[in-house]
Amino acid sequence: MLLPFFFGAGSPSRETTLLGEPMDKVKIGGILQHTDLALVGMMAVPDRPGIAAAVFETLGRRGINVLFIVQSIDPDDNTHIVFCVASKDVSVALGLLEPVKGRFGGREVTHRPGVAMVSIFGPDFRETPGIAGTMYGALADAGTNILCISTSMSSVSCVIDAARLDNAVKVLKDSFDMT
Repeated sequence: MLLPFFFGAGSPSRETTLLGEPMDKVKIGGILQHTDLALVGMMAVPDRPGIAAAVFETLGRRGINVLFIVQSIDPDDNTHIVFCVASKDVSVALGLLEPVKGRFGGREVTHRPGVAMVSIFGPDFRETPGIAGTMYGALADAGTNILCISTSMSSVSCVIDAARLDNAVKVLKDSFDMT
């Protein structure tokens, strides 16, 4: 479920300190939040072309929308693909992915219910250093563990435990300039 987002515009403030020294808050365009999600993983699949295509074509044919895709290859040349689906779709997604896992020799299909995604966005992220670190530091200081990270040129997104979402939004509002 996509929840309301918050917009901000204006000049930097001098309310944040880093290591005891004043610094300007980084200006962002707003905060997005998605709830009612489950984190799904196709884990430890021997890397080769076509794995991601098989995963997402299979889900797409059944009308399952995917948010937040992260893929990496470990030192043993195994691919790990992690993504979010709506909570209502997780059981069907898991059933669809088992044959894909078998076809490609994957170790397991995992899932974690009860997650949410929180994102910050803005037009100049690719030219502004420190945005990701500020976000991750604010979440850590508030006791929110990040389960997955994804970025683009204009956004930084984190999957977190859904129970921590309200607190995460609050600390991000306090950490960035949205005026």
